[in-house]
Amino acid sequence: MSAARRWVVMIVLGLSGGIIFLLPFLREVYYKPMMAAFGLTNTEAGVLMSVFGFTSMISYFPGGWLADRVSPRKLITSALLVTGGLGLYFSTFPGYTVSLVIHGCWGVAMSLLFWGAMIRVTRGWAPPDQQGRAFGILETTRGFGEIGASSVLLAVFAWLGSGDKALSVVIIQLSCVIIGLGILSWVTIEDTNQVDPAATKVGLADVIAVLKMPIVWLISIVVMMAYSAYWTSFYFTPYVDDVFLMSAAIAGAVSVGKMWLKPLAALIAGFVGDRFGIAKSTIVLFVVLVASFATFSFSPASPHLFAAMLVNVAIASLAIFALRGIYFALLEEGGVPLAVTGTAGGVVSAIGFTPDVFMPVLGGVLLDRYPGIAGYQYIYLTTAGMCSVGMIAAIVIFRRFVVRKDRS
Repeated sequence: MSAARRWVVMIVLGLSGGIIFLLPFLREVYYKPMMAAFGLTNTEAGVLMSVFGFTSMISYFPGGWLADRVSPRKLITSALLVTGGLGLYFSTFPGYTVSLVIHGCWGVAMSLLFWGAMIRVTRGWAPPDQQGRAFGILETTRGFGEIGASSVLLAVFAWLGSGDKALSVVIIQLSCVIIGLGILSWVTIEDTNQVDPAATKVGLADVIAVLKMPIVWLISIVVMMAYSAYWTSFYFTPYVDDVFLMSAAIAGAVSVGKMWLKPLAALIAGFVGDRFGIAKSTIVLFVVLVASFATFSFSPASPHLFAAMLVNVAIASLAIFALRGIYFALLEEGGVPLAVTGTAGGVVSAIGFTPDVFMPVLGGVLLDRYPGIAGYQYIYLTTAGMCSVGMIAAIVIFRRFVVRKDRS
């Protein structure tokens, strides 16, 4: 594959990987408008995402196994077309039960078909000593995809009056973009040389061997805690609305503005991780997150602190996006064989992304039970504790696998 073609593949892959997740995660920008349009409580909104998270969780492992055996071109294209098609129906504001079914189907499409294939293509995109930058570039491209789509759609939403009709138009346009990316993926991603012949021979014994690898479980913990922090960042939008009494448009602008930090953070983290070590970088980033969320949890609601709150949002977002840019590069640093990348990635994802199941319900229940700033403070304090666990797991990875490998 030519250098130009390789970059085209990465661009399409990254844009697809960023934009496809905007549909189930619409609440990140349109939390209050969605609740109004669908008539949801905080808890019901959380349950919608938990259904998506549950079907995702049970699909990650078989999706990883599938990615080691089936053409990524077919898997990625199918996922994008199915997701976009369901999005068009979701734009009609179906009932709560139907919405639950749609979120469940989205979880299967994105985790069984898309995610493992994306990880596999990315790991094969660069040599072993450049895995940090490969995943950093992927996350950067995903970030630009999210930014571009979210910025344009938020402008459309505001222009159309920020009501139910505006939200429907946003969902329709987003769904059409995802379908278009599905067509582009079919055209650009090649079938040849994407599946490692050794991977097709991976059997039950090899799967069990992956499950017995301590590094796989430690990486899973790192991803779970980092992803919990990512989930908590979704509450920055309603936090601005409920606590600082800003409009829905301004709260959405804070969310979109946060996204602008993602490409910068992921790209820098990729190169820094390759230079100083992925595990070392992960430890430092978790330390930053513990401090940031602890600050949120003890900060009072005062208009005079709005600027300081925005600075802390930026700090937390930079650390979260940096972690997301490099944590899968721990597969290489931890010595996971390339032939079982999909299987190992499936295990890590199945465990690591379980916050999709419990974080939205936890947040919804806390906000309904403790209205106002108290609910948010409990969410932030819980997340600070989770990030401490992630930091400990990263330290173990560094001492047990990186230091020993360097000495051998």
